[in-house]
Amino acid sequence: MPDQHAVLSASGAHRWLNCPPSAVLESGEPDSSSAAAEQGTAAHALAEWKLRRALNDAPTFKPESGWIDIEMEDLTDDYVSFIQEHISRARETCADPTVLIEQRLDFSHVVPGGFGTGDCVIIAEPCLHIIDLKYGMGVLVEATHNPQLMLYALGALRTFGDLYDIDTVAVTIYQPRRGNVDTWETSVAELQAWAATEVKAKAALAAEGEGEFCPGSWCQFCKIAATCRARAKANLALAQHEFAPPAELTDAEIADILARIPQLKTWAVDVEAYALAQAVNQGKTFEGFKLVAGRSVRKYTDEAAVAEAAEAAGYRDIYDKRLITLTAMEKLMGKSTFNEVLGDLVVKPAGKPTLVPTSDKRPALDIRSAQSEFTKTTKPESR
Repeated sequence: MPDQHAVLSASGAHRWLNCPPSAVLESGEPDSSSAAAEQGTAAHALAEWKLRRALNDAPTFKPESGWIDIEMEDLTDDYVSFIQEHISRARETCADPTVLIEQRLDFSHVVPGGFGTGDCVIIAEPCLHIIDLKYGMGVLVEATHNPQLMLYALGALRTFGDLYDIDTVAVTIYQPRRGNVDTWETSVAELQAWAATEVKAKAALAAEGEGEFCPGSWCQFCKIAATCRARAKANLALAQHEFAPPAELTDAEIADILARIPQLKTWAVDVEAYALAQAVNQGKTFEGFKLVAGRSVRKYTDEAAVAEAAEAAGYRDIYDKRLITLTAMEKLMGKSTFNEVLGDLVVKPAGKPTLVPTSDKRPALDIRSAQSEFTKTTKPESR
């Protein structure tokens, strides 16, 4: 779950480690909520309740939220099963593993005022395992060298390191809506070396609002992302690039532009959203721009009343009938029955070829097979 009031939060570590002065600046900005954040909070509360119940440590009442739906119930059940599997594995090497749920983890010995909350901490000598539930699906989160979980591990070692003989740390991201379960292991020695050489100095700068601004992918959730001058300068430099026809650019230049375009797009959207919010909510005006009403689409005020009126007028063919979605059908039947009844009637076409960075985990396409599949599924029949 989000770290509640730490300026140098673990969840924001990727940002303040790369751009130290951003932490203090954004700490002065008001907190804002979003649908995704509210949904994530509801999922964590539900998952915690279910996990405590499974471990015979249940709170009195099941949490209630309008965000809780069938999908969230199913996915939090899967999360609990995942944790139970890991506890069972831990018992294979440790007779009595320690399992901590929503454990406060203090890493202020490395980061001034630093603390966070570990969704699930399993200690089974000689291993410390931290599992973090990510309910969001917008950004794929990786466990490898994940600074949030590494800081959590440092906090856990500070609290429990003298009580247990730990030499290995494992961290896991459990992101069910992306089908992403990612685990990374490191040694305690390597983790402590990272804290000493990478974290302490940058955290000290960040705590004082000092250091160099450095825009990058870590700007995404920064509260001042839309108004940050360093980010604007970097993106405007790209925008001012002479975009000559591709034939006049070298392959290296094209590759460089492709790598930077996602950040440019994100920055442009952030600035536009900020300006619109300021104009609508604060009455601010920007030279050369004005607020207007966007395109509007007609809609019924009361569908039941519309149906009644239309039928009273003698019209009967007023409803569309269509199949429920494939996902809904699978949930209705259950996976095994779905595969048995409809397996031969479901196909997954080849995805449209997309350029992504080489760091993307998907395997590279064979260009010849990609051309064949894409042409076969998109080219109209000749007449």
